[in-house]
Amino acid sequence: MELSAYHNSREIRYRFPQGALKCLEGAVLKIVLFGADAPYAKVFLRLWADGSEALICGKREPTFSFINDGENPHEMCFSFHITAPETPQLIWYYFIIDVHGEKLYYGARSGKGQLSSCVPPDYQITVYDLCFTTPKWFREGIVYQIFPDRFYRGGADAGGLTALERASYHENMGRRVVRHEDWNEEVLYRAIPEEKHYSPCDYYGGDLRGIIEKLPYLKSLGVSVIYLNPIFEAASNHRYNTSDYLSVDPILGTKDDLAELVKAAEGFGIKLMLDGVFSHTGDDSVYFNKYGNYPELGAYGGAKSPYYEWYDFRHFPDDYRSWWGFTTLPEIRELVPSYVEFIKTVLRHWAQLGISAWRLDVADELPDEFIRMLRTELKSMDPDALLLGEVWEDASNKEWAEGLRKYVYGHELDSVMNYPFRDAVCGFLTGHIDAYALNEALAGQRERYPEPFYHACMNILGSHDTYRILSVLGGAPSKNVLTRDQQAEFRLEEKQYAFGKQRLFLASALQYSMPQPPCVYYGDEAGMTGLSDPFNRATYPWGHEDAELVKQYRMLGELRRNNAALRRGQTAFLAVNSEVFAVFRRGENKSVITFINRSDSAQEIRVSAKDFTEGPDANSVRFAQLYRDAIGADTVVTNGEAISVALRPCTALILIDCS
Repeated sequence: MELSAYHNSREIRYRFPQGALKCLEGAVLKIVLFGADAPYAKVFLRLWADGSEALICGKREPTFSFINDGENPHEMCFSFHITAPETPQLIWYYFIIDVHGEKLYYGARSGKGQLSSCVPPDYQITVYDLCFTTPKWFREGIVYQIFPDRFYRGGADAGGLTALERASYHENMGRRVVRHEDWNEEVLYRAIPEEKHYSPCDYYGGDLRGIIEKLPYLKSLGVSVIYLNPIFEAASNHRYNTSDYLSVDPILGTKDDLAELVKAAEGFGIKLMLDGVFSHTGDDSVYFNKYGNYPELGAYGGAKSPYYEWYDFRHFPDDYRSWWGFTTLPEIRELVPSYVEFIKTVLRHWAQLGISAWRLDVADELPDEFIRMLRTELKSMDPDALLLGEVWEDASNKEWAEGLRKYVYGHELDSVMNYPFRDAVCGFLTGHIDAYALNEALAGQRERYPEPFYHACMNILGSHDTYRILSVLGGAPSKNVLTRDQQAEFRLEEKQYAFGKQRLFLASALQYSMPQPPCVYYGDEAGMTGLSDPFNRATYPWGHEDAELVKQYRMLGELRRNNAALRRGQTAFLAVNSEVFAVFRRGENKSVITFINRSDSAQEIRVSAKDFTEGPDANSVRFAQLYRDAIGADTVVTNGEAISVALRPCTALILIDCS
């Protein structure tokens, strides 16, 4: 059979409009056949929507000359007009081609498909609520993540006590506390002599007053949002084992200190985002109270406790459902009415201080109904509130025991921590994938996510749950091949550090050029290294920062803050070749072009505006006559249609329109 086919879900002429659809929005899908058998073909669209399958016969249309600029009698275009369902959901499609009674199929997950004799993967279209919006202050912001104990020690409180002295609160409850008087000591990672197992009980004394004192520094980085790891009272330094949702941990300070931080941050144009850990509590908490440290009867005390129904006891009292089997983290039954009402109280409690932005821990372990409740409650208090989820995979089609998650439809999360972005960038810069695969990852995500959700993804390069980005880019081995002692001893060699730093220049340039808010994990901008928890949670190296990296991040922060194209402009991606990736941004009649050359050799490239063919903004690509490199200050002259640049090995260019 002489037949070929082409459909690309990321090209406007084959799918319009691009990307996700609003409920009841119309769309046109097209596929082109060419070859001697094309005139004899019938094409059907297999569409799965609203829980049922439909076959739609394609309408022949004049071709748009896929093969060349002249007419081709063996080229046939078939179009399909569809309407999105009235309820948010995922819909799926592929093409069935009937030629002389023989069936062929055409499909893919995203982008360009393949012709096959077997049923192919389905293209996905996400359908979302037409009223879905996300906060502009977050979409256009720069986020800085702080692990509070390790950022900065503030001065003594009103009573003259330092953070480390306030740790006696926990000691008086019988909790283990190890103090680091020396800010630069290594983190504890082994069990202390009196205990069998390691526990995160060591403290350096970073606190809320310390963050207040460092607000000018954060402002110098262009930061507009501080994401705080948990600050509520808890019996560990990471505080993911909450003891009291309504109290600030005494080591960090008081509710008044938090109020002062909120007010002081507002003065610098910075908002706070808290970490909500609602899938489990600590066993040493007001609510479970396994050790009797609180006056109120906890669930461990029996059915008379007001919190008893929150937990799932298989055999009372010691056999209960816990997070990943850790008995110190008893899991919550989130849909119990009394717990739902309590969490509403928690949200209102902190909203009184002006905090209505939350990062939702382990969002994939929370029921959709619970997440929807959180969103409804937050938005009722502040329409500009934010609910961001911890989801490590593609949030649009993630599944769990009860089926597909409903994060992206406009009724649950505003957006997510963008771990797939991190994975793709790290993979590209360490040579595990090429620029074409990077484009597939980034453009594919854009295609699947609703526009409001996509533009609010928090683009991370590292977090408290990953290796430090500089260690990854410097060539650190996987944690699976290192013992805990080996991880503690691991240090990048001088050449590895220099190479990792060079790659981090590229990663951060790309991160700040994306159409989503970049997030910096504290100290990444200062050259911090470290492998998995707790080695990625060391103290910020005040006085020992990598000055070049800090300068780079300050430059990027200023650039993004002052450039409308980078904050909210249109976007197009391009894999120039296997080694070079480009991002084009346009806003307010100005453009920015970022080139990333990951190769260890120079690249002479020429890019035409017509090379940008994918994505909803591909037609917006038009080059200015003159650009200035924001990093090296060189100028590049174009003819408006194409741009030629020489890229040095392992380097980035951020070209700013100065015409």
